[in-house]
Amino acid sequence: MNDKKVYDVEDIQKLLGIGRSKAYAFLDEAYQKQEPFRVIKIGKLFRVPKQSFDNWLDKID
Repeated sequence: MNDKKVYDVEDIQKLLGIGRSKAYAFLDEAYQKQEPFRVIKIGKLFRVPKQSFDNWLDKID
């Protein structure tokens, strides 16, 4: 995953240890608010810029 510039839903699921429906709901909410990280929606596909997500995740620790 280190060479990717964006994460997809499956990546987010693995990183957060959540299920598919929970990941989609979380990303949809983040997309609407553009918080706590940026989310790009292309049709029905969600893409999350790696840097934005990683920065958010690092702040949680």
